[in-house]
Amino acid sequence: MKKVKIKSIPYGDFKDNETLEKIVEELRANGTNVVTGVLDDAINWGRSNSLWPLTFATSCCGIEYMAVGAARYDMARFGFEVTRASPRQADFIMVAGTIVHKMAPVLKRLYDQMADPKYVIAVGGCAVSGGPFKNSYHVLNGVEEILPVDVYIPGCPPRPEALLYGMMQLQRKVKVEKFFGGVNRQEQKPIEEKTEF
Repeated sequence: MKKVKIKSIPYGDFKDNETLEKIVEELRANGTNVVTGVLDDAINWGRSNSLWPLTFATSCCGIEYMAVGAARYDMARFGFEVTRASPRQADFIMVAGTIVHKMAPVLKRLYDQMADPKYVIAVGGCAVSGGPFKNSYHVLNGVEEILPVDVYIPGCPPRPEALLYGMMQLQRKVKVEKFFGGVNRQEQKPIEEKTEF
């Protein structure tokens, strides 16, 4: 087994890809396996392929969501199979169905109990815009009135294929987020106050 000598790299060389590639080739020539890549990509790949849903199904869209979990559509292929009943273990909440004003504080409390980063999928016409009950006094005209929605899945109710497509859109959204070296979508930059003299 060869001994590997790792040199210190001057700061200026980090901006030069050719220097870094020479160091990688030198390490590989000595028998060291080196994988180069972006840590964000690896982390986001793992995060996007293991999203655990918290189901909040209040009407017929919940039946369609159950069909997605069954053998015919098998959402386990995409890493969504671990459906949680606790908000503390879930990555996103799938709001499937009509949300009435009496249920809204409960839904908001569940969302607040989820760990960051957290996401929301609005499933069906009722969750997206109030659906056929839009003009009713007791129905929210869209869950975005109380929660920040990441993905909308329209339909009344949407087909299981549409639910799978919507969950895949959430995966794509997670894959492009910055985990290290940047600001997450959920974090807010502090507002700097300008003082004039």
